[in-house]
Amino acid sequence: MLGTIVNTVAVIAGAVIGLLMKKGLPEKLADTLMKGLGLCTMYLGISGSLVGENSLIMIISIVIGTLIGEGIDLDLRVKQLGEFLERKFRSRDGTKVSIAEGFVTSSLLFCVGAMAIVGSLQSGLSGNHEILFNKSTLDFVAAIIFASSLGIGVVFAAGFVFVYQGSITLLAQWISPFLTDTVVNEMTCVGSVIIIGLALNMLGITKLKVMNYVPAIFIPMILCQFM
Repeated sequence: MLGTIVNTVAVIAGAVIGLLMKKGLPEKLADTLMKGLGLCTMYLGISGSLVGENSLIMIISIVIGTLIGEGIDLDLRVKQLGEFLERKFRSRDGTKVSIAEGFVTSSLLFCVGAMAIVGSLQSGLSGNHEILFNKSTLDFVAAIIFASSLGIGVVFAAGFVFVYQGSITLLAQWISPFLTDTVVNEMTCVGSVIIIGLALNMLGITKLKVMNYVPAIFIPMILCQFM
């Protein structure tokens, strides 16, 4: 778990630094920075989606995952959690700090991708934390940038990183046979398509309920056994 713990601490540290920077950002600059981050997120989504080997798996995963997400309405659950935390962190002047948007955006970016999966597997199977240490450095920088624009929600994303990567690490011996290179590529592809939707939201083009698509990320683990 050392790699996951270091990654979690790196996200928290980066987010705290970003929050301190946020206080000095004019609203116009913050909005422009958000649009820039949206473009960068779009690039990450497009580049990651190209690693998929079977577009049919991606399509079926999105369909099944969306049915599950809509059935549970994950987006509503996250918003309710965000509203609860916003009430707890309401500032003295009565304004609310951003929670849900920062949490969803940064959680997806920190956890969708091969480094999170492969690094956690390697950490659990062999005790080699090199990939997660490298990922921690990248996430530290990303957390600074996102927290400076999206606010305190990025701090809470550290909890998602800990649970997600920690679960893979602890279950590595049991799930590693199912997470072949092909499965990881397809999971990364599906997750990256969702990130494109996230980028469109950040750019103000759409208002997609991104969290309702998240279950689709795990569907390739099943589909790749048959396709």
